[in-house]
Amino acid sequence: MSSPRRATKDALDRAAKAARASRTAERPAKPNAKAANAANSAEAKRVAAAIARGIADGRLDVLSAEALQTVIAAACRLYTARREAGEQFMPVAKNSLSATDVMVTASGLLRAADLAAFELGMWQGWTGR
Repeated sequence: MSSPRRATKDALDRAAKAARASRTAERPAKPNAKAANAANSAEAKRVAAAIARGIADGRLDVLSAEALQTVIAAACRLYTARREAGEQFMPVAKNSLSATDVMVTASGLLRAADLAAFELGMWQGWTGR
């Protein structure tokens, strides 16, 4: 026969185990991270293709200005986070944009952040990026 203290501990252990099991049963299964990443990547590629088709067809209103700003801001934040986490890749594939595309977008990004090209050059010098 076990001591009252041991019996109480065993009862508490069984109750805790039962509570964990019921929480696990009630909790919806977590989606597979790889599957979610693949789905998000596929959706992003689908949107990019729709934008490219719109440009080719002369439909520049394929996204509203607000939606385009949201997409660019999210892409900038994600790229920055991944670079700061140590990943090394360019934000776009080499030769996938014209020099004009890069300059117009970079100028717009600098203006949106109230920065000048001089400040960008200083930052690059300090950080080596």
